[in-house]
This record gives sequence, C-alpha cells and structure tokens, in this order.
Amino acid sequence: MKRLQTALAAALVISTISASAQVSSPTTGSSSTTSKTHKKKAPAAAVKRETATERQIRELREQMQNQQSEIDALKQENAAKDAALATAQQSAQSAQTTAAAAVTQTQVVNTSVQANTEALSGLQGTVADLKSANSGLAQTISDAKKDLTDKIETPPVLHYKGVTLTPGGFLAAETVYRSRSVNSDVNTPFNSIPYMNTAQAYTSEFNASGRQSRLALLVNAPTSFGHMGGYYEMDFLSAGTTSNDNQSNSYTMRQREAWATIGTNSGFTLTGGQMWSLATEVKKGIEEAPGIENLPQTIDAQYHVGFTWERQYGLRVSQRFGNQAVAASIEGAQTVLAATNAPYNFFFGAAGVSGGLFNPTANYSNNVAPDVIVKYTADPSFGHFEVGGVARFFRDRYYPTLPFSTVPATSVPAGTGTNYTVVGGGFFANAKVKATHYADIGVHIMQGDGTGRYGSSNLGDVTVRPNGTLEPLRSSMGMFSLETHPTKKLDVYGYAGAEYLQRTTYVAFTATAPTTPVYVGYAPTLGLNYVNCFTEPPPSGNTGYLPGAGSCSVPTRDIVEGTAGFTYRIYNSPSKGRFQYSMNYSYLTKNGWEGVDKNSPTGFAAPKATNNMVYTSFRYYLP
Repeated sequence: MKRLQTALAAALVISTISASAQVSSPTTGSSSTTSKTHKKKAPAAAVKRETATERQIRELREQMQNQQSEIDALKQENAAKDAALATAQQSAQSAQTTAAAAVTQTQVVNTSVQANTEALSGLQGTVADLKSANSGLAQTISDAKKDLTDKIETPPVLHYKGVTLTPGGFLAAETVYRSRSVNSDVNTPFNSIPYMNTAQAYTSEFNASGRQSRLALLVNAPTSFGHMGGYYEMDFLSAGTTSNDNQSNSYTMRQREAWATIGTNSGFTLTGGQMWSLATEVKKGIEEAPGIENLPQTIDAQYHVGFTWERQYGLRVSQRFGNQAVAASIEGAQTVLAATNAPYNFFFGAAGVSGGLFNPTANYSNNVAPDVIVKYTADPSFGHFEVGGVARFFRDRYYPTLPFSTVPATSVPAGTGTNYTVVGGGFFANAKVKATHYADIGVHIMQGDGTGRYGSSNLGDVTVRPNGTLEPLRSSMGMFSLETHPTKKLDVYGYAGAEYLQRTTYVAFTATAPTTPVYVGYAPTLGLNYVNCFTEPPPSGNTGYLPGAGSCSVPTRDIVEGTAGFTYRIYNSPSKGRFQYSMNYSYLTKNGWEGVDKNSPTGFAAPKATNNMVYTSFRYYLP
C-alpha cells in the first residue's frame, strides 16, 4: 500500500512539472499580457473555453481525485483488513487462550480421569476386599458360632466366677491272673509273693475289678502375677482295715492327690498337700501337675518293681530357669522296720487311735522330722534328666537298762528310757531319652540308707540293733524302660526292674543263755528258719478260708520283675474322650537271703518265689 501511494505521488509530481514547462515556454511579454488578460473578469454570459493545459490539469486533478478515492478506498479496505486482521489475531489469541485453556482442561480432565481410574481401581479393590472381608467375616462368624456352640455343648473347662474347673479321670474294667495266689486286687504286693511253704503258692487266682476307676478335678485361677489353683484325684483301691501312711495313704474313699498351688510368671511355684513325691520322675519340668508324673504304663496299680515313688504330704518350692529347674520339699515320713529276732527294748510308733482318725489296725511311726528332698531337672531337646537326694530321720525310744531279750520285760525302772535319732538318706537319678521318633528309652535308679520305702516293693528302711537303737538298711533299686509308639494308636512297652535290701546282722547273748548266741538284725545267716520253707502245710481250719502257712521266716534279698505289654487306643477324640484296651504280662521273682539249712545237701538254702501275672484293662478317659 505504501508503495502504491509513493508511485501515485511521483506520477503527479512529474505531470505538474511537465505542465509548468509548457506554460513558461512563451516570452516574457506574452506572459505579462496573458496574466493581465486572465485577471480581467469575463462576462457572465460569456462561455469560457478550456485550454489544453487546464484540461490536462483538470484531468490530472480528476485522476488524482480518483486515485485519492481509490487510495481512500484502499485505506478503508486496509483498515477493514487491519481491523479484520486484528480481530483475527484477537480471535487467534482467544483461540490460543481457549486452546491453552482447553489443553489445561484436557490435562485436568486427564488427571481427573486418571484419578478417577485410580479411584475406580481402588474402589474395585476395596469392593473386592470388602467381598473378601465379608466372606472372611462370614467364615469368622460361622467359626465363632461353631466355636461358641462347641464351648456351650462341649466346653473344655467349666467356669465358676474367676476360676476354671477341669474334670478328669477314667472308668476301668480290669482283670488280673496270677499263677500263685496272693488274694489281691489289681495291685500286687510284690514282697508278699508266697514261698513254697504256703498253700497259696500252689493255687492260681483270677480277679476282676473296676476299683481303679478314677475321678479328678483341676482348679485354675489365673492372676496378674501368675496363677493359683489345686487338684483333687481319687479312686476306690483301698480297704478300711489296711489303710495306712506307709506309701500311698490309701484311706477309703482313697485320696490319691489333693494339693493347692500358687505360682508367679517368673517361674517360682509353691505347692502343698498330698501329691507325688519329689523323688518320683516326671515327664518334663519339675512342677506338680496332673499327669506330669512319668509312671510305667502297666495296669498294676503298684506299678513296677524298681520304680521310685510315693504319694504323701509334701510342701514344695520350685524355680524354673529356661529348660532347667530346681526344687526342694519336705514330705511326710514313715518308718518301715525289717528285723529278725528283734529285742523287746525299743519302740518307734504305735497303732492308730480311732478317735484320731488313724486306722486302729495299722501302725504309725512317731516321726521326729519330715523327709527332705531336693531335685534338679533339665529338658534338652533330646530328653528329660533328673538328679536329686533325700535325707531321712529315724527315731526310736530304747531302754539301756533292759538287757537283750527276745521276750518282753515285766517292768522298766523309771527314767531309764532314752530317745535315739539316726540320719539316713540317698540319691536318685532318672533319664529318659527320645531314641527315635518311635521309641523312648529310660533309666531310673535310687541308692541309699533307709530309702527302701520309696521303692514299689516297700522292702524296709531300718533294722534294730541288740541294744534297741535303729540302723538304716542299705537299699538299691532301678528300672529300665523301653516305650515304643509304632502308630498313633498303638504303644508297645517293656520294663525290667529290681530292688535289693542289704543284709545287716548282729550277734547278742541273753541273760538266761549267756553262751548261746542270738543273731539279730536283717537277714542274719544263722538266725533264719528254713525248716519249712519248701514244704506245703495243711489247712489251718475247716472254713475253707484258712490255707496253711509254714514258719519260713526268711527276709527278702531282692525282687526282680520283667514286663511286656501294649496299649491300643480304639477311639481318641479331644471332645469325646478316649477308649483304649491294654494288656501286659509280668514275670516276678522274689529271692530270700541264704541261710543255714540242715536239710540241704550243701547246708545252706535260699528260698525263691515266682509268679506269672497277666493283666487286661478296658478304660474310657474323660476328654
């Protein structure tokens, strides 16, 4: 546009210059004349004629006006175009702004879409989780309902205020066959197996019983510092005229266990009452608990020869240290006398007094102190181990003024009686090793002076010297066990055990026969009567219940027993209980101490008693 304007201006200038040149070409005079003539006014009616120059000027003017009009038109057009361009630019800028806004909005939308997508994905996950949670919640509700139903219908424990009560025990139907009769229930008095001097040694016996059936109740009260509680267990294996304190405190209805306990979270426990002796082996740890004792799996309620045990009063403290523990207890004491030709110058107890609730047909020792027992246990991954010791205190009252005599004195001078106390004791050790997944091997021993009472055979603790003072007897006992578990339902086991009581003898003389020796103590070689040890005597009455018994007063040297048996669990359920069948065979030998026998070719003899015993048992255990 500017170039066009410039060209038009140039053309106008050139035309003007050319017209001026043509007018100024005449002489000066002519120019004056013309000038003067031009200044004169023409008449109004006169028609002025246009010269060539004027016409050219006019044409140029018109041309210029036209060009100006075109220029104005072009200007207007350019202005319109500029306005349109400005509008277009503004529109473009607006479009760009709109586009940018659109891009931003698109980004926002994309972000929102992505967020919505993520939210949707999260929502889908949440929905899936809710579905899973609802499914799990439904299963939990179902399980909780089943658990609640089980707890209502088959509760593992009964709740009373802040304590739990757990009943236990079993119902039993059991039999025993013995090749030599001892007139006993399913518990065997091992030291009473008859020699051949009694008629019962020539007859067998078969007895059936449900008296070993057992009832129990465990009470537990959790506390902030630990626990409190107790346990009671009873059976029916007792007889009122034979109940005593010697080993199992078998009073009718027989109280097997009755103890209370309190313990802390740090492993300290105090337990008191009637319980298994601390000398009795346990399966694990050291604390008293129902079923913790490691008993032989025999049906015989007297367990097995060589097994160390007592059930008696005890007050026990124990402390655990990881898989190790220590304990100490004081326990009820009794003295079992084993003597030949005992003098009449001492006593250490008396029969029970009915008013004092002791059995008037049984004897009780006047104990100076309880037995004291300590034990250490360890439970590594491969077994259970125990070692401990027992201290015992024996006291009697003897009369030094009475000479040795085998007949009672008629009187005793006042103030001549003297109390005498002697200390006995020994050690014990138990080990049970898991040899394989299917077998456990155990060794159990006890050795000491005055510890015979702790053996299943109850051989004796002390004898008496000629002067009337007590002397502890050396005893040894031990048992080997092999318990196998071929299947979950079947146990097959074997035991071999023995108990031994050492010979302890003295020689004395009586005032009436000062040159004739009398052999006193336990199993003196020359003081035993073997005259009738191998001869069957006739009945001693006509009632049918008085078999004959000869005078074979031979003390026991040792008792040996071997047992093999099995237990098969027919049905076992944690909520329904267990029903099982057991059977075992035992062979027992009792050997007497050797003594002089004039009828023997060698001049000496030692009586021997044997017995073959077969036991069966059906039991239902509470769950």
